[in-house]
Amino acid sequence: MGKKYADALKLIEADKFYSPKEAVELVKKTATTKFDSTVEVAFRLGVNPKYPDQQVRGALVLPNGTGKSKTVLVFAKGPKIAEAEAAGADFVGGEEFVDKIKQGWMDFDVCIATPDMMGLVGRLGKILGPRGLMPNPKVGTVTMDVTRAVKESKAGKIEYRTDKAGNVQAPIGKASFTEEQLLQNYIALADTLVKVKPSGAKGQYIKSVTMSTTMGPGIKLDVLKANSDK
Repeated sequence: MGKKYADALKLIEADKFYSPKEAVELVKKTATTKFDSTVEVAFRLGVNPKYPDQQVRGALVLPNGTGKSKTVLVFAKGPKIAEAEAAGADFVGGEEFVDKIKQGWMDFDVCIATPDMMGLVGRLGKILGPRGLMPNPKVGTVTMDVTRAVKESKAGKIEYRTDKAGNVQAPIGKASFTEEQLLQNYIALADTLVKVKPSGAKGQYIKSVTMSTTMGPGIKLDVLKANSDK
Protein backbone atom coordinates (compact mmCIF):
# COMPACT_ATOMS: atom_id res chain seq x y z
CA MET A 1 0.00 0.00 0.00
CA GLY A 2 1.52 3.30 -1.12
CA LYS A 3 1.47 6.45 1.00
CA LYS A 4 -1.03 8.21 -1.29
CA TYR A 5 -3.39 5.24 -1.14
CA ALA A 6 -3.04 5.03 2.64
CA ASP A 7 -3.79 8.74 2.96
CA ALA A 8 -6.83 8.39 0.69
CA LEU A 9 -8.07 5.44 2.72
CA LYS A 10 -8.00 7.56 5.88
CA LEU A 11 -10.62 9.86 4.34
CA ILE A 12 -13.14 7.00 4.13
CA GLU A 13 -15.06 5.77 7.17
CA ALA A 14 -14.84 1.97 6.93
CA ASP A 15 -18.31 1.25 8.31
CA LYS A 16 -20.14 4.09 6.62
CA PHE A 17 -22.40 3.82 3.59
CA TYR A 18 -22.37 7.12 1.71
CA SER A 19 -25.09 8.83 -0.29
CA PRO A 20 -24.28 9.35 -4.00
CA LYS A 21 -23.69 13.07 -3.38
CA GLU A 22 -21.29 12.34 -0.51
CA ALA A 23 -19.55 9.67 -2.58
CA VAL A 24 -18.75 11.93 -5.54
CA GLU A 25 -17.44 14.60 -3.17
CA LEU A 26 -15.18 12.02 -1.55
CA VAL A 27 -14.07 10.16 -4.66
CA LYS A 28 -12.42 13.30 -6.07
CA LYS A 29 -10.37 13.61 -2.89
CA THR A 30 -9.21 9.99 -3.04
CA ALA A 31 -7.67 10.11 -6.52
CA THR A 32 -4.08 8.93 -6.02
CA THR A 33 -2.62 8.99 -9.54
CA LYS A 34 -0.64 11.71 -11.29
CA PHE A 35 -2.81 11.28 -14.37
CA ASP A 36 -6.53 12.12 -14.54
CA SER A 37 -8.05 9.03 -12.93
CA THR A 38 -11.21 7.41 -14.24
CA VAL A 39 -14.08 7.27 -11.75
CA GLU A 40 -15.81 3.88 -11.83
CA VAL A 41 -18.87 2.40 -10.17
CA ALA A 42 -19.48 -1.28 -9.45
CA PHE A 43 -23.02 -2.53 -8.82
CA ARG A 44 -23.56 -6.01 -7.37
CA LEU A 45 -26.99 -7.07 -8.57
CA GLY A 46 -29.30 -9.78 -7.29
CA VAL A 47 -29.37 -11.63 -10.60
CA ASN A 48 -28.00 -14.88 -11.98
CA PRO A 49 -26.82 -14.15 -15.55
CA LYS A 50 -26.87 -17.87 -16.36
CA TYR A 51 -30.60 -17.45 -16.95
CA PRO A 52 -31.82 -15.47 -19.98
CA ASP A 53 -34.49 -13.66 -17.94
CA GLN A 54 -31.90 -12.37 -15.46
CA GLN A 55 -29.35 -10.84 -17.82
CA VAL A 56 -28.62 -7.12 -17.72
CA ARG A 57 -27.04 -5.56 -20.79
CA GLY A 58 -27.36 -2.30 -22.65
CA ALA A 59 -25.86 1.12 -23.29
CA LEU A 60 -26.49 4.75 -22.46
CA VAL A 61 -25.02 8.14 -23.25
CA LEU A 62 -23.77 9.80 -20.07
CA PRO A 63 -25.01 13.42 -19.70
CA ASN A 64 -21.45 14.72 -19.34
CA GLY A 65 -19.56 12.13 -21.35
CA THR A 66 -16.72 9.96 -20.06
CA GLY A 67 -13.86 12.41 -20.38
CA LYS A 68 -12.24 10.13 -22.93
CA SER A 69 -12.21 10.63 -26.68
CA LYS A 70 -13.11 7.29 -28.29
CA THR A 71 -11.73 5.99 -31.57
CA VAL A 72 -14.54 4.51 -33.65
CA LEU A 73 -14.32 1.82 -36.36
CA VAL A 74 -17.35 1.30 -38.63
CA PHE A 75 -17.90 -1.66 -40.91
CA ALA A 76 -20.05 -0.41 -43.77
CA LYS A 77 -20.40 -0.34 -47.54
CA GLY A 78 -21.99 1.80 -50.22
CA PRO A 79 -23.54 5.13 -49.12
CA LYS A 80 -23.08 4.18 -45.45
CA ILE A 81 -19.32 4.67 -45.80
CA ALA A 82 -19.72 8.40 -46.52
CA GLU A 83 -22.38 8.66 -43.80
CA ALA A 84 -20.05 7.15 -41.18
CA GLU A 85 -17.17 9.39 -42.25
CA ALA A 86 -19.38 12.49 -42.10
CA ALA A 87 -20.51 11.51 -38.58
CA GLY A 88 -16.90 11.47 -37.39
CA ALA A 89 -15.87 7.80 -37.55
CA ASP A 90 -12.10 7.36 -37.41
CA PHE A 91 -11.98 4.26 -39.59
CA VAL A 92 -14.57 3.01 -42.12
CA GLY A 93 -14.40 0.00 -44.39
CA GLY A 94 -14.88 -3.71 -44.74
CA GLU A 95 -12.68 -6.66 -45.66
CA GLU A 96 -9.44 -4.69 -45.28
CA PHE A 97 -10.16 -4.08 -41.58
CA VAL A 98 -11.04 -7.73 -40.99
CA ASP A 99 -7.57 -8.62 -42.30
CA LYS A 100 -5.89 -5.90 -40.21
CA ILE A 101 -7.61 -7.05 -37.01
CA LYS A 102 -6.66 -10.67 -37.70
CA GLN A 103 -3.07 -9.48 -37.95
CA GLY A 104 -3.28 -7.83 -34.51
CA TRP A 105 -4.42 -4.26 -35.24
CA MET A 106 -6.69 -3.02 -32.44
CA ASP A 107 -6.38 0.79 -32.53
CA PHE A 108 -10.06 1.49 -31.79
CA ASP A 109 -12.35 1.69 -28.75
CA VAL A 110 -15.74 1.12 -30.39
CA CYS A 111 -16.75 -1.13 -33.28
CA ILE A 112 -19.99 -0.41 -35.17
CA ALA A 113 -21.43 -2.36 -38.10
CA THR A 114 -24.40 -2.15 -40.40
CA PRO A 115 -26.49 -5.37 -40.36
CA ASP A 116 -25.41 -6.30 -43.91
CA MET A 117 -21.77 -6.39 -42.73
CA MET A 118 -22.27 -8.79 -39.84
CA GLY A 119 -21.53 -11.85 -41.98
CA LEU A 120 -18.07 -10.38 -42.51
CA VAL A 121 -17.61 -9.09 -38.96
CA GLY A 122 -18.73 -12.45 -37.58
CA ARG A 123 -15.35 -13.86 -38.58
CA LEU A 124 -13.82 -11.69 -35.85
CA GLY A 125 -16.00 -13.02 -33.02
CA LYS A 126 -13.17 -14.81 -31.22
CA ILE A 127 -11.03 -11.66 -31.33
CA LEU A 128 -13.58 -8.92 -30.65
CA GLY A 129 -15.89 -10.89 -28.34
CA PRO A 130 -13.49 -11.37 -25.39
CA ARG A 131 -12.53 -7.68 -25.61
CA GLY A 132 -16.15 -6.52 -25.46
CA LEU A 133 -15.85 -4.97 -28.93
CA MET A 134 -18.15 -7.23 -30.95
CA PRO A 135 -20.99 -5.17 -32.50
CA ASN A 136 -24.34 -6.02 -30.92
CA PRO A 137 -27.85 -4.73 -31.67
CA LYS A 138 -28.68 -4.71 -27.93
CA VAL A 139 -26.22 -1.86 -27.35
CA GLY A 140 -26.87 -0.08 -30.64
CA THR A 141 -23.64 -1.01 -32.41
CA VAL A 142 -25.36 -3.08 -35.13
CA THR A 143 -27.53 -0.52 -36.90
CA MET A 144 -28.28 1.20 -40.19
CA ASP A 145 -28.32 4.53 -38.34
CA VAL A 146 -24.53 4.86 -38.30
CA THR A 147 -24.72 8.62 -37.84
CA ARG A 148 -26.43 8.26 -34.49
CA ALA A 149 -24.23 5.34 -33.41
CA VAL A 150 -20.99 7.18 -34.18
CA LYS A 151 -22.10 10.47 -32.62
CA GLU A 152 -23.32 8.74 -29.44
CA SER A 153 -20.03 6.84 -29.12
CA LYS A 154 -18.10 10.07 -29.50
CA ALA A 155 -20.39 11.89 -27.05
CA GLY A 156 -19.81 9.52 -24.14
CA LYS A 157 -21.82 6.36 -24.71
CA ILE A 158 -20.97 3.52 -22.35
CA GLU A 159 -21.98 -0.12 -22.40
CA TYR A 160 -22.92 -2.09 -19.32
CA ARG A 161 -23.44 -5.79 -18.76
CA THR A 162 -23.39 -8.24 -15.88
CA ASP A 163 -20.37 -10.46 -15.47
CA LYS A 164 -20.69 -14.11 -14.40
CA ALA A 165 -21.17 -13.05 -10.77
CA GLY A 166 -23.92 -10.53 -11.51
CA ASN A 167 -21.73 -7.42 -11.22
CA VAL A 168 -21.91 -4.37 -13.47
CA GLN A 169 -18.86 -2.13 -13.59
CA ALA A 170 -18.76 1.06 -15.65
CA PRO A 171 -16.95 4.43 -15.85
CA ILE A 172 -18.84 7.61 -14.99
CA GLY A 173 -16.17 10.20 -15.81
CA LYS A 174 -12.82 11.53 -14.65
CA ALA A 175 -11.54 12.77 -11.30
CA SER A 176 -11.21 16.22 -12.92
CA PHE A 177 -15.00 16.36 -13.47
CA THR A 178 -17.00 18.57 -11.15
CA GLU A 179 -19.00 16.90 -8.40
CA GLU A 180 -22.19 17.83 -10.23
CA GLN A 181 -20.99 16.23 -13.49
CA LEU A 182 -20.05 13.00 -11.72
CA LEU A 183 -23.32 12.93 -9.80
CA GLN A 184 -25.38 13.46 -12.96
CA ASN A 185 -23.50 10.69 -14.76
CA TYR A 186 -23.83 8.34 -11.79
CA ILE A 187 -27.59 8.95 -11.48
CA ALA A 188 -28.05 8.36 -15.22
CA LEU A 189 -26.37 4.96 -14.89
CA ALA A 190 -28.13 3.99 -11.65
CA ASP A 191 -31.54 5.01 -13.02
CA THR A 192 -30.93 2.99 -16.18
CA LEU A 193 -30.00 -0.14 -14.23
CA VAL A 194 -33.15 0.19 -12.13
CA LYS A 195 -35.30 0.63 -15.26
CA VAL A 196 -33.85 -2.46 -16.96
CA LYS A 197 -34.33 -4.75 -13.94
CA PRO A 198 -34.90 -8.21 -15.46
CA SER A 199 -38.25 -9.92 -15.01
CA GLY A 200 -36.53 -12.92 -13.44
CA ALA A 201 -34.77 -10.92 -10.71
CA LYS A 202 -36.24 -11.75 -7.31
CA GLY A 203 -35.58 -10.25 -3.88
CA GLN A 204 -33.19 -7.34 -3.41
CA TYR A 205 -32.05 -6.12 -6.83
CA ILE A 206 -29.18 -3.75 -5.96
CA LYS A 207 -27.14 -5.53 -3.31
CA SER A 208 -24.15 -3.21 -3.11
CA VAL A 209 -22.61 -0.21 -4.86
CA THR A 210 -18.96 0.85 -4.73
CA MET A 211 -17.37 3.94 -6.27
CA SER A 212 -13.64 4.39 -6.80
CA THR A 213 -10.99 6.03 -8.95
CA THR A 214 -8.26 4.22 -10.86
CA MET A 215 -6.03 2.60 -8.21
CA GLY A 216 -7.99 4.38 -5.47
CA PRO A 217 -9.87 2.87 -2.49
CA GLY A 218 -13.53 1.88 -2.78
CA ILE A 219 -16.32 3.99 -1.31
CA LYS A 220 -19.43 2.05 -0.30
CA LEU A 221 -22.80 3.62 -1.16
CA ASP A 222 -26.10 3.28 0.64
CA VAL A 223 -28.13 0.97 -1.63
CA LEU A 224 -31.38 2.53 -0.40
CA LYS A 225 -30.21 5.79 -1.96
CA ALA A 226 -28.56 4.14 -4.97
CA ASN A 227 -30.34 6.27 -7.57
CA SER A 228 -30.92 9.37 -5.46
CA ASP A 229 -29.22 12.67 -6.23
CA LYS A 230 -28.88 13.47 -2.53
